[in-house]
Amino acid sequence: MIAFEQVHKAFEDHVVLTGFSLEIPSGETTVIIGASGSGKSVALKHVVGLLDADYGRVLVDGEDVAQLDREELIALRRRIGFVFQSAALFDSLTVEENIAMGLARRGFDRETIEDRIEWSLEAVKLFDVSPDRMPAELSGGQKKRVGIARAIAPHPEYLLYDEPTTGLDPMNAAIMSDLINDIREATGTTSVVVTHDMRTAFTVADRIAMLYQGRIQQVGTTDEIRFTEDATVRAFVEGRASGEDITNMPTAMHQVPRQAPGA
Repeated sequence: MIAFEQVHKAFEDHVVLTGFSLEIPSGETTVIIGASGSGKSVALKHVVGLLDADYGRVLVDGEDVAQLDREELIALRRRIGFVFQSAALFDSLTVEENIAMGLARRGFDRETIEDRIEWSLEAVKLFDVSPDRMPAELSGGQKKRVGIARAIAPHPEYLLYDEPTTGLDPMNAAIMSDLINDIREATGTTSVVVTHDMRTAFTVADRIAMLYQGRIQQVGTTDEIRFTEDATVRAFVEGRASGEDITNMPTAMHQVPRQAPGA
């Protein structure tokens, strides 16, 4: 289980998280929604120690990530697959080499690496992409899939998806959402997805949590969020930037902090 406990994070005078608390149950897919710049990606990076909280704790199976030493943090990261928003492929490496890099660092032998590469590419349905192709030869959707293949190849316990459908057309976004579900069903991996795409959120989530002004506004099942009576959440879900619900929000929209680095 992943748990955020009263996490606060600021970049100089720009406050991003202000008491962010959320539990991620094992074996489920939890989706964190919120506007661009609300701190969703910032929260996610705390799980793998890319950022440390200014105050509060992030726990993975009871271990405080910020208190781990270098070797312990490396061991934790080996249990977590991170799918970056931009795919973050190495341009100078082939598809196969991108996937193999993480496996080699974990000490897998060559035969196992080859088996894992084949399995992960099949899992993300890249049947028509040669492992010898370079990232520059791939479409945006294909790059995203290779990024997922690299994340799942080591068979992690946790999968973290940072805006997996950003930059994709509606058809490829729907395919990506189905893919996230297929992977969860096949592996049983605990997943965290951050997105502002409500179609994706409702498709993949067991639970949805809305991040607003640095903390969780509401968390619930897809039906609880879809039919929420919370004016702030309802306005976001329905894609409205004006109207009576906005005027009833606890704080005016112009007071929401500016976008933080990496958010």
